[in-house]
Amino acid sequence: MIAPEIVRFPSVWIDACRRKRSNRAVRTNRTILVALALFLTATAATFAANALMGTWKLNEGKSKFAPGATKNTMVTYAPAKGDMVKCTVDGVDKDGKPIHWVWVGKFDGKPYQIKGSPSFDTLTYKPVNDRTNETTATKADKVVMTGTITVAKDGKSRVVTLTGKDASGKKFTDMTYYDKQ
Repeated sequence: MIAPEIVRFPSVWIDACRRKRSNRAVRTNRTILVALALFLTATAATFAANALMGTWKLNEGKSKFAPGATKNTMVTYAPAKGDMVKCTVDGVDKDGKPIHWVWVGKFDGKPYQIKGSPSFDTLTYKPVNDRTNETTATKADKVVMTGTITVAKDGKSRVVTLTGKDASGKKFTDMTYYDKQ
């Protein structure tokens, strides 16, 4: 049986159907927008969570280099394809010649290949806490350098302590300071 008001006033029924359809569309749009907002927040939090992200310029005055050390004058960490990170390094070698190398990987404690470095083939970043990473560099599957990278609490500077052996097998220690750009 049809309700008498629908028979007398079909517009009431039409309006009720339109409101139902409209409410469903609003709910669907709202759900999509909330999901998108959560996804973007999670993505931003992933990259914001690592204090290394950004560009770092060498503070040569504060730094202490081993004799004949390479100087990484500019280091940039940026998001790469997927959930990877791209580290680009520019500097000078012991003879003052420019160097440039690139590492693409994750801060997950696993080795990833470096392109352009004569000193090492792979580099590993292992998070210790939200401001500190341990790093290990290898050449021909042999560890040639280990270190710690610690970002200051204010996020404006970092210190990198590296120890290893140079090409002649002599031990070295570098302590370099960087300012965030």
